[in-house]
Amino acid sequence: MEWVKGEIIGKGSFSSVYLATPRSNFYESPPLMAVKSSLVSQSSLLQKEKEILTQLRDCPQILNCFGDDLTVEKNGEKFYNLFLEFASGGNLAQLLKKSGGSISESHVRCYTKSILQGILNIHEKGYVHCDIKLQNILLCCSSDGSTEVKIADFGLAKKSGQMKNNSGEIDEEIFSLRGTPLYMAPESVSSKEFESPSDIWALGCVMSEMISGKPAWRCRADSDVSALLYRIGFRDEVPEIPDELCEEGKDFLRKCFVRDPTKRWTAEMLLNHPFIVDSPVSLPLNEKASPRSAFDFPEWSSQESSIFNSIESSSPSILHFDEEFNGSECSGSSSPSPSDRIRQLAWGNELNLSFTDSWITVRTESSVSGIEELKLQSSKSQ
Repeated sequence: MEWVKGEIIGKGSFSSVYLATPRSNFYESPPLMAVKSSLVSQSSLLQKEKEILTQLRDCPQILNCFGDDLTVEKNGEKFYNLFLEFASGGNLAQLLKKSGGSISESHVRCYTKSILQGILNIHEKGYVHCDIKLQNILLCCSSDGSTEVKIADFGLAKKSGQMKNNSGEIDEEIFSLRGTPLYMAPESVSSKEFESPSDIWALGCVMSEMISGKPAWRCRADSDVSALLYRIGFRDEVPEIPDELCEEGKDFLRKCFVRDPTKRWTAEMLLNHPFIVDSPVSLPLNEKASPRSAFDFPEWSSQESSIFNSIESSSPSILHFDEEFNGSECSGSSSPSPSDRIRQLAWGNELNLSFTDSWITVRTESSVSGIEELKLQSSKSQ
């Protein structure tokens, strides 16, 4: 496929996101797309995201993926490109800000139902998202002008219950800390456990924030993150339920904020909760809430950055631990103290954003077989 690369709308340390449009009428792609591009040598997370999105392609609450390809720049550098649906309505964090810090309860019901439907599909396909948050819930415009709520960014997702890699060895990466601190479940902080219940806890945080306009764990942007995460993982506390919610909404959040993951309600159970059953069918598209790009990076401080332990790649939403926390200490064979684990979660780094108005035509360097060759080489290197 030939495609035209437009302005850069997001840039991190391992990949960039561009607006793009097919040069010809390619039957599987829309007139406007978002393209995540990364050097082939740093593309393992993008390839992983492509594989997961392919498994979830039949779910209307998951951002569409239109394929991938390889391109070669004039300087000879090879890039891996992932074609994604462009969300003209932005994300929930942007909508919350433009709505004056609170979203109406009727709309929150609808958004929450759609997110739940997406989470249920993710879990039924055997995956855990691991980073459900406002910035990863995108708003797309359907053909009839209504808003479609879609879950995006599967870079930190994992197989449910997976403990070993393809070689049959304990996978250290699976036991690494991942996610966004303010949305992390207690078991994720205390035991590095990331299974389907952790997505439900994060959903509760998202819903609470939509209602109140504040993080579920009440804190200022400059608060001590270490102390907060200690509360999440090692103290018998749960987030405060917003007073603004109706009784059904408060009960819904109580089912999400159960510290014991084995007693936390599942996505299937929550879809039958009265707060969700009575939600509206659809929402009109709010044009005033549409930013210039659905892939703008969050405006929050580094306290909200996602965490992932990887020596291969990095991005604005990914933090790295010192080498002292790599290896066996991330495999479950030894347990750092609570204070050490909190210190791991508290580190952050700055975002690097840039924009351009240039447009260039890009031609796919190779066929599907080239992509398969890339994936084979990547798996061998791992």
